[in-house]
Amino acid sequence: MKWGLSKSLIDEAEVLLRRASVLGSFGRYQLEGALQSAHVYRCRTGHANWAEVVQLYDALFALAGSPVVAINRALAIAEVHGTSAALAATQEVAADGRLAEYQHYWAARAELLAKTGAHAEARHAYEIAIGLERDASVRRFLQQRQSALAR
Repeated sequence: MKWGLSKSLIDEAEVLLRRASVLGSFGRYQLEGALQSAHVYRCRTGHANWAEVVQLYDALFALAGSPVVAINRALAIAEVHGTSAALAATQEVAADGRLAEYQHYWAARAELLAKTGAHAEARHAYEIAIGLERDASVRRFLQQRQSALAR
């Protein structure tokens, strides 16, 4: 994608998000838009705004209660408070049955476990993520991450 086109679309989205924010009514879509804006801001400026991202995920999780939001929140927590805090945050939703077959949960868990040095557990989580993934290129990526773990 050409940066010029994507930059113009991002700028348009930012204007719409600001316009929506003055209406004083915040819902799921405004929070999701604000999260995207925060990620774009970090990429554009290099400014680590993870604490703000965690706050947005907190609000979105309070509103939606989605385990997917909880996983993304945990990954943002890892950037602010470290991997152990992120793993603790994932434990809060680990019992949610919807995650048992959600590949992204297992891949995120594997990455976090690998960062703590829990390689056997990480290997197992990667194995589940690989088994749940249908896209061959993503499976290869996960297999490479799994292979890179020290035995």
